[in-house]
Amino acid sequence: MLVCAVMCALLWPRARDAAFILAAQDDPAGFADARLNSALRTEPAVVTENIEAALGADDADLADSLVELARDKDIPLNEELSRRVSNAVAEANSSAHFAKRFAAGLVTGNADDVASLSGTVAGDLLVFGDIRDMVREGKHLAMGEDTDRLVLGLAAAGLVVTAATYVSLGEVAPARAGLTLVKDARKVGRLGERLTEWAGRSARQMVDTPMLQKAVASGSVLRPVQTASAIRATFKAEKAGALVRLAKDVGRVGENAGIRAAQDMLRIAENPKDMARAARLAEASGGKTRAILKLLGRGALLLAAGAFDLSLWLFGAVLALFGFLSSIKAMTERLTQSWLDRKKARRFRQQMAACQPAVAISGASG
Repeated sequence: MLVCAVMCALLWPRARDAAFILAAQDDPAGFADARLNSALRTEPAVVTENIEAALGADDADLADSLVELARDKDIPLNEELSRRVSNAVAEANSSAHFAKRFAAGLVTGNADDVASLSGTVAGDLLVFGDIRDMVREGKHLAMGEDTDRLVLGLAAAGLVVTAATYVSLGEVAPARAGLTLVKDARKVGRLGERLTEWAGRSARQMVDTPMLQKAVASGSVLRPVQTASAIRATFKAEKAGALVRLAKDVGRVGENAGIRAAQDMLRIAENPKDMARAARLAEASGGKTRAILKLLGRGALLLAAGAFDLSLWLFGAVLALFGFLSSIKAMTERLTQSWLDRKKARRFRQQMAACQPAVAISGASG
């Protein structure tokens, strides 16, 4: 009984975390929180270590996300470290830095933060960015050179979504921003391999290649309206539903958790379902999302090989509990039986003692 009790006490924290994790698989926020609690219980110093690493890598956004997570989990941080993070965030959000990054995003089409994404989205909303990408990749396609069909398809979808953004007065803006983020992640190699394969298959079905070659041959960035109309005609809107839904989820992540969080999600997601779960996680966790991804990686979204290990913890705890209860039962039965045996023995002795005078009288009379 004592051995089983000790085993129960040792296994209980792991088993409890395993139960919470397994029960919350359909709730991205609850699932990530359960896994995070389990990880922080065994390594509470990991948050501080990652804040130092983020500051060393000049990633103020990640450091700030980790500080927010530490506050939420009541993890103490020293004042000097908190001050360094505040200074880094203030520097990253300064007007000069924002203007510089906005211009870089507008000209290059590459987004690393909110400022550069704002510039990139501005270029795409002016159709300059999408036309630039479609003309470049379309010319590669027309000349038989290596063509990034995913960037081509995303740019084509971007032209249609941009028009819808103007018509809807911004209602589909998250999809527009999401397409820009996916396109940017693809161009700089931040898009996960499996998600790239899925998106590439979807993009190939969206563009009429012969029509695109003609449109590109006669188009020019200097004539954006005519070129956009000609290119838009090559786009099969009915084939873009899945890709646009992916873009909407990416946009929701960026809107709720920040651009860097969306980029991190694109790096670890393997399919649209992963991104849909990521969007729900970002809506619930907000600024803590990047910290969660940093600490858990893909484990923040899904439970893969760990399911068997978690089940073993639960099974071990149940087995120890069963052994403990069985030991109590056996001990109770033995104590009861011992008490009954002693009671019977005492009653027998009393009966024997009562019979001895009668035997003595009978012997005397005989």
